[in-house]
Amino acid sequence: MTGQAHAAPREEAPPIEAPREIPPDWEPSILAFACHYCAFAAADLAGVMRLSYAPNVKIIRLPCTGKLDHSYVLRAFERGVDGLFVAG
Repeated sequence: MTGQAHAAPREEAPPIEAPREIPPDWEPSILAFACHYCAFAAADLAGVMRLSYAPNVKIIRLPCTGKLDHSYVLRAFERGVDGLFVAG
């Protein structure tokens, strides 16, 4: 035995796909998890002040974002959400 390890032959990585073109009228679907006492209160105040935000943003109120479970984040992306915002 010579003590030299033989390296296994390296497999080639699959080719990377070219990025797809984004249609000009595309709007991302954004989901926001907001703390009841902090971020959601700010969103509610914006509504009282008659400020508007994009209709493609959906806000979900949580008692506390510190207790946000990772399964909610994964489930949101599985259901087609393009972006996620967590505010506490």
